[in-house]
Amino acid sequence: MEREAIFQRNRHPFKTFSLGLQHVLAMYAGAVIVPLIVGGALGLSHQDLTYLIAIDLLACGIATLLQVFGNRYFGIGLPVMLGCAFQAVSPMIAIGLEDGMGVSAIYGAIIASGLFVFLFSGLFGKLIALFPPVVTGSVVTIIGVTLIPVALTDLGGGNTADPNFGSPANLMLGFGVLIFVILMNRFATGFLRSISVLLGLLAGTIVAGFMGLVDLTPLKEAGWFHMIEPFYFGKPTFHASAILTMILVAIVSVAESTGVFMALGKIVDKDITSKDLERGYRAEGLAIMLGGVFNSFPYTTYSQNVGLVQMSRVKTRDVIVVAGSLLILIGFVPKIAALTQLVPTSVLGGAMIALFGLVLSSGIRMLGDQVDLNRHENLLIIACSVGMGLGVTVVPQIFDALPAWLRILVDNGIVAGSFTAIVMNLLFNGLRGDSTKASRTEEEEEPAAAELTA
Repeated sequence: MEREAIFQRNRHPFKTFSLGLQHVLAMYAGAVIVPLIVGGALGLSHQDLTYLIAIDLLACGIATLLQVFGNRYFGIGLPVMLGCAFQAVSPMIAIGLEDGMGVSAIYGAIIASGLFVFLFSGLFGKLIALFPPVVTGSVVTIIGVTLIPVALTDLGGGNTADPNFGSPANLMLGFGVLIFVILMNRFATGFLRSISVLLGLLAGTIVAGFMGLVDLTPLKEAGWFHMIEPFYFGKPTFHASAILTMILVAIVSVAESTGVFMALGKIVDKDITSKDLERGYRAEGLAIMLGGVFNSFPYTTYSQNVGLVQMSRVKTRDVIVVAGSLLILIGFVPKIAALTQLVPTSVLGGAMIALFGLVLSSGIRMLGDQVDLNRHENLLIIACSVGMGLGVTVVPQIFDALPAWLRILVDNGIVAGSFTAIVMNLLFNGLRGDSTKASRTEEEEEPAAAELTA
């Protein structure tokens, strides 16, 4: 551990840059797919779509720096990356296509929802009592479980409707990258081991290039500079129904971010207090408002990068500062953004299996180390919450018959599973925190001892 700490303190600038680039590549696909989906559904022109992608990446970088530079007012100060919230995709499209609303209503609702999170961050911060180890461990496990299908879909090619989905070429590239990352973690040491994912992505892209699976068109067509313009799509308009919808999305994002904050706190050995959460929520509110002003998206903490922190074993914030700065730079220079688009989806998917799997294993470790698994109640909490999270992820259409405002809360496996864990913990354990190993009473121990004697 001491040697690892020295490595982090005395890290060469090139190593820090490489580690930051690795974080950018890990979250890049998720950050880009949202503007592609929303822009395509709203019928944006090629020029407008290019702007939307560029401003999204720039806003991701600014939002990340707001969160990582923790101070007494905002920012949790953990190595976190922020990106556009996936759960906002459907509501944004619905608002944009609604008669009498349009694109301007989307950004008015985003600004209002960000202000809501900012103003009520203190209330959200006091909810830490709802996250004892049995809930936190379950939530982290749910995050890992629900991300695995995303990784496998990417490994197969990204689009299940594509005839080439799951083709031998995609499978070879995806599993090849996964095997490469595994071997690097087995035989490499130090810096090479910490950037195993980045090396895997580079190697996979090179192999894909020789196979003719790398499209250079985005690189050729991209320009060198793109000016950022606030309110690019016009002044925001405010509609009550749109605002309420985006506030529900923001609450969902806060619930998901809480699990990520708690998971990262365990990884970096930092006890997360209600004040820490309050600053984190306040920074997220600022990031959401920023997205509305720049006509991009609401932003939330990305769980994808938790596994990367765990795998690289580099837990310092300087790497995330580099990653956020790179995103800002990419937002101004479309040519750089185009370079990152060259990585085939199947190559990215192979690396994501290892990263998301590590998130899952972190949750399992938290449950094993801190939760009394001899209590039937705790086992039931874990079983139902993880089962609900995985079930909603695999069968999302189960709630299609519910009203749209309610589907926002249950369509996301992470949120559905987290809500289940919180409610069941309150039912069985209350707020006493007696789910941990250390809290078992003598009365509980004596029957267990008697059973062993018998």
